[in-house]
Amino acid sequence: MSSQTAWFFLSLSLLPLICFSSVHGAVSPAKQSFKNAYATMMYMGTPRDYEFYVAIRVMLKSLVRLKVNADLVLIASADVPRRWIRTLNEDGVIVKTVDNIKNPYANRRGFQKRFTLTLNKLYAWTLVEYERVVMLDADNLFVQNTDELFQCGEFCAAFINPCVFHTGLFVLKPSETVFRRMIHEVTSMRHNLDGADQGFLVSYFDDLLDRPMFHPPANGSIIDGLYRLPLGYQMDASYFYLKLKWRVPCGPNSVITFPSQPWLKPWYWWSWPVLPLGLQWHEQRLHTIGYGAEMPLIVLESLFYLVTMAVTLIAFKGFQPTLSKFCLTKSELSFSFYPLVLKSLVLSSMLGSYILPFFLVPRTIHPLMGWGLYLLGSMSFVIVIKNAFQLPTLPIFTPWLGITGSLIAMAFPLYTNGIVRALSVGAYAFFAAPFVWWALTKLMSYVDLLVEREALRIWGASEPQFQLMKLC
Repeated sequence: MSSQTAWFFLSLSLLPLICFSSVHGAVSPAKQSFKNAYATMMYMGTPRDYEFYVAIRVMLKSLVRLKVNADLVLIASADVPRRWIRTLNEDGVIVKTVDNIKNPYANRRGFQKRFTLTLNKLYAWTLVEYERVVMLDADNLFVQNTDELFQCGEFCAAFINPCVFHTGLFVLKPSETVFRRMIHEVTSMRHNLDGADQGFLVSYFDDLLDRPMFHPPANGSIIDGLYRLPLGYQMDASYFYLKLKWRVPCGPNSVITFPSQPWLKPWYWWSWPVLPLGLQWHEQRLHTIGYGAEMPLIVLESLFYLVTMAVTLIAFKGFQPTLSKFCLTKSELSFSFYPLVLKSLVLSSMLGSYILPFFLVPRTIHPLMGWGLYLLGSMSFVIVIKNAFQLPTLPIFTPWLGITGSLIAMAFPLYTNGIVRALSVGAYAFFAAPFVWWALTKLMSYVDLLVEREALRIWGASEPQFQLMKLC
């Protein structure tokens, strides 16, 4: 065999490896292009790591859509998955890998573990290649471009609380000297209300409340000093829920923030329509990263529920329930507690049919898809229970109809303000409660009749003269 032929076959054998390397190789990291930056941080170790990863991608991609004149920087702990880093690099994000700052407040009584690594936010002061950095939490929703913030001074933040500024968005001038001083203050256990970045920075910049309000100079110049930011740069979502519209008179209405409990952040599908602004966040996701990652699971789960309903309706056709099918014998039926056992079984099955689908829905999908999938899943399980116990249709489906009605009541778009909305939802709950109670009593009555008929059948007695009428 000639050398040229040997080289040909060798190249051919290595072709798959070359192709694989080209597809799965490391993505070239983004490089600095601007003198300012929007930055956020990511660390691992919480039950919600993936959700915050999604939220960070949506926020940073939304800044790209707003055509900001600044770099996008992620301060990432060393244990952030490499595939996430690669995806963020593809999004044009500059990733700075750092070691976690040890939190000396973590052993303090009442400390919340979710704040353990939030002091990594102090690494923003090490981004000395930039003139100004706007540091962000993942739960910011940008309504418009905010590049004028880069004209602010050494530290600028907005006061959501009348006396305490919020660290979900603040402007800083990077400085290694300031960073080292802060780390020294951390190790010295400087006063910190919550043991997190919020408490530390409020203590460090303790006179910010007395500083002047920031107004960007018309000539585009950069100012020095410490400033308070207008509330329009950190519009607390709770302000919206009172009027169901934004009326923030100070500063441009540029950024919405969601400083709520972690499980009510806007990226969770169940946050809407409980919190109406959740839909606005998902609109941004739809136009940035989309839902391609979750769609295969959604399709498979939907097919599972549809097949479950179809198989149930076919398999239980003509099925007549007897307690012997539930492993109850003649001697066991003589005990009076078996009606209670059967009632408990029916109630627990019903409860499970509404709880289990909730946890099977992917957490960060669009609320309309999430609630649709939840209602489909709960319906499929309710159909299984109905056919297994031959329960009456309307009582068994009353809770499902009640949940659907509550969603409609909360999502109704014509409420004039949040008070009317809250009263309407409360009125719906008040009028729906008797129907739920009626359904429960009907189901329990049906179970009693089922037990009585089965007892007569097993003990050899003739069937009662009355027929077991369907309750609905």
